[in-house]
Parts: sequence; structure tokens; C-alpha cells
Amino acid sequence: MKRAHIVVSALLVLTGLTNAAAQTSAPREAIYRDAALPVGARVADLLARMTPREKFRQLFMIPAPAGSSFEGFEDGLFGFQFATGSAGGGAAGQLLAYDPGLAARDAAERINEAQRWFVEHTRLGIPLIPFDEALHGLVRTGATAFPQAIALAATFDTARVGAVARAIADETRSRGIRQILSPVLDLGRDVRWGRTEETYGEDPYLAGEIGVAFIGAFERAGVVTSPKHFVANFGEGGRDSYPIDYSDRLLREVYLRPYQEVIRRAGARSLMASYNSVDGRPSSANRRLLTDWLRGETGFRGFVISDAGG
Repeated sequence: MKRAHIVVSALLVLTGLTNAAAQTSAPREAIYRDAALPVGARVADLLARMTPREKFRQLFMIPAPAGSSFEGFEDGLFGFQFATGSAGGGAAGQLLAYDPGLAARDAAERINEAQRWFVEHTRLGIPLIPFDEALHGLVRTGATAFPQAIALAATFDTARVGAVARAIADETRSRGIRQILSPVLDLGRDVRWGRTEETYGEDPYLAGEIGVAFIGAFERAGVVTSPKHFVANFGEGGRDSYPIDYSDRLLREVYLRPYQEVIRRAGARSLMASYNSVDGRPSSANRRLLTDWLRGETGFRGFVISDAGG
């Protein structure tokens, strides 16, 4: 079962199947449909049934289309961000603009509608993972806005941060959302960086402790967290997504430390790679970071996502 649930990483690799074997819908008694069987066996069975196109589509997280139609997604999809209100600017505007959308019940019904469509109208019936942002409160109509991350960290109160995270997780689950692209574990070490308020401050110990409190509450509630941006998504002069060239010691003792804490102690099941490059290699394709350190040394068994189009 080792690493069996890391479906996203495996999708690019396991493409050696015949097209003939993948043309019909899987029978009801298929191994992957049986929740009582081991995860490893179910994943292996599902991958063997998937076409390269179906595997490719499981690598995509995008805004949900406007309206109730999901035509064009017959090959499936990893997940949608459901901005369910009208954003203006026509269809393109509705896809791209960030709109808090409908109230909780309506949003949940919209997600349920989408899940039914993907289970019933795609060949293998793989459900979606609805995702959203929840840095200091779910960014949706009617959800509670708590103090920004930097203010939460300034309390030095992990119990209070845990209570805040539990409240956000409850509001997140009530809408059917099962993954959040939060929290930010970058360290705020240059106030010229425009995203300093999203951080837990400059200290790796504090960021790790607050991160554990925040992430642990979500993961216990069954909501996947994707702490970000892995790693150090700002450079000289406070420039966002700027290349960095840090020594191995600096990375290990300072910038990687909060991630190690939340993986080992809070059970973070996902991670977002940063836009920038580390020592000349993009973070989203950096073996030193994503394989050697993250999986080999830290023991991460979850899945890594890119930052938008990173």
C-alpha cells in the first residue's frame, strides 16, 4: 500500500494499457469501486482501467463552468473551484473572476449536482475534489472572516488558532468543499513582499506551531490542506515568485522547517509547489525538493499540486 494513494503523481507514469480494454464502463463489481478493499488494490485496478486521456484530465484543477452543464468533461477532472455567482464579463468572466458566489446551501447543492454528473456521466465515475481558498476564513458568501494569518500568528495562541481553523473547516465542509489551498507557510522576512500579511511571520518555529494547529483541525475534519508555497516564494527586494539561491543549510534550518512540522505532526495530505525556482530549477519540477527532501527525508505520502499554471 506504500504511496498507493498518490494517484496524481502516478497518472503520468502508468499509461501502458490497451485502448480496447478501456472503451467500456467499468462493471459494478470492479475492485476500485469496493470501499472495503485495501486502497492499494483499488488504485492499481483503477489505473489499469484508465486511458491516457482520463489520467491526463485527473491532473487538472480549474474554476467550475457557469450554469449547470458539464459538457466537455466526459473524461473526468480532478477538481473544480465553485465560484457559483455571476462574475460579469460573459462566460470568460464567469470562469476567471473571483466571486464569492451563492450561500452555503445553494453552493452545496451545486457541488452535489456536479458530483452526480461526474459519477453518472463519466466512464469510470471518478468523483471530483471541490477545492477553494481558506486562508483566514472560507472566501464565500456567508462564511466567517477571521483576522488575517499574520494577526492569528501574533496571538502566539495555538489553541485559539485551532479553534478558528475548526470553525472554518465546519463552514468549508457544509458547502461540500473537500480541499483548501491554505495555509501560507512562507516566512515573512521582507516586509516589502506584498503577501507578508498572509504569512505566520518571520520565525520558522512559530510558523510551524501555528501551521500545525491550523492544518490539524482541517485534516481531522476530513478536509485536505495544501500548505504553500513550497518553498520560499519570494526573493531579493521582496519580489513575489522570484528565483532564490539559498544554501542547503538555510533551506533546512529555516524555510523547510514549517513544512516538516505540518507533514509529520498535522498530517498534511497535499502541498503546493511555488512558482519560483530554487537554485535554477523550477520548484514544481525540482527533484531535490519534491523527491529527495519531501518524500525521501520527510516521509510525505500525499500529493503535490502546482500553483495555478506553475
